[in-house]
Amino acid sequence: MLGTLFAVLLLNGCAAYQFGSAALYPSGIRTVHIPVVRNDTFRHDLGPQLTDALVKEVERRTPYKVVSNPHADSVLRCTISGQSKVVLTETSSDDPRALDSAITVGATWTSRDGRRLMQNSLASVDQDSIGFSQSVRFVPEAGQSIDTANQEAIDRLARRIVSQMESRW
Repeated sequence: MLGTLFAVLLLNGCAAYQFGSAALYPSGIRTVHIPVVRNDTFRHDLGPQLTDALVKEVERRTPYKVVSNPHADSVLRCTISGQSKVVLTETSSDDPRALDSAITVGATWTSRDGRRLMQNSLASVDQDSIGFSQSVRFVPEAGQSIDTANQEAIDRLARRIVSQMESRW
């Protein structure tokens, strides 16, 4: 009798417990729609590149399935608001030797009913999106270009944005 009571209490206590990587993410969400990232910069290729990187990262690291249906369980929207290139050092003939490329993105992840799923303890409750910025240093003399630097920044941004999809403890 005592053993049966203990077993019932033990099973009831663990009923809502999640195992594996699914425990890191909000429950009740199975699908994510990622529309093409809006790009407010003059580098037109950054939006599709970030969209592709986000889709790959969500599929690789989360239990969610990325779907093309805008009526999915959740929607991850991103906007690239800035891209800059800064010369850090120059040669004696004023050619750029080392440069930084920086990309700034705002992201929101909401459920179908409008509930915000991505939260940041540093962002205010009234803020619509969470800001991300990533810079990458590149050296043209070493065969690197603004395009390789931007792709590296995009990949890092995708990893950081997907990391913010994890539930807070």
